[in-house]
Amino acid sequence: MKIIGIAGSLRGDSHSQQALELAARRVAALGAQVEVLDLRSLTLPFCNGDDNYPDYPDVERLRQAFREADGAILVTPEYHGSMSGVLKNTLDLMGFDELSGKVMGLISVLGGQSNSNALNDLRVVMRWVHAWVIPEQVAIGQAWKAFNAEGKLLDDKLGERLDRFAESLVAATGKIRDI
Repeated sequence: MKIIGIAGSLRGDSHSQQALELAARRVAALGAQVEVLDLRSLTLPFCNGDDNYPDYPDVERLRQAFREADGAILVTPEYHGSMSGVLKNTLDLMGFDELSGKVMGLISVLGGQSNSNALNDLRVVMRWVHAWVIPEQVAIGQAWKAFNAEGKLLDDKLGERLDRFAESLVAATGKIRDI
């Protein structure tokens, strides 16, 4: 089972990236092969609706990684009540070949109180591309105080939710992808 992970933030000290790394470790501990693609290290264009981006080899790298994956962890900061433009653009660079039939686990990171706005918007996008979203989702509110200096979650209950998230992603991926 192969799971790909991306975080829709380009900040150097990204809490979204921290959340992705935590989730990826938990999924890997359950036996899945996990590849984290750091969007901060890829050169991706703004999606203009074209199928090919010959001047941007990282588009094909992104697409290939998703085609080879059985599922994905998508993490987004919540900006203005929705997913980040970085994550939306990354998803727009892909299509049904990369996303359809994949099992998706969704996480949002917020500066304020935890809510489900970005997660609900991501569910709509994933449904549109015929992906399967697991019911468990994690919203990390007040992210500026949710992690310690080593990037670990300070709230044990939030850590338990991340464990259940990982277990659900691995179990659902195994069933839906018949692994």
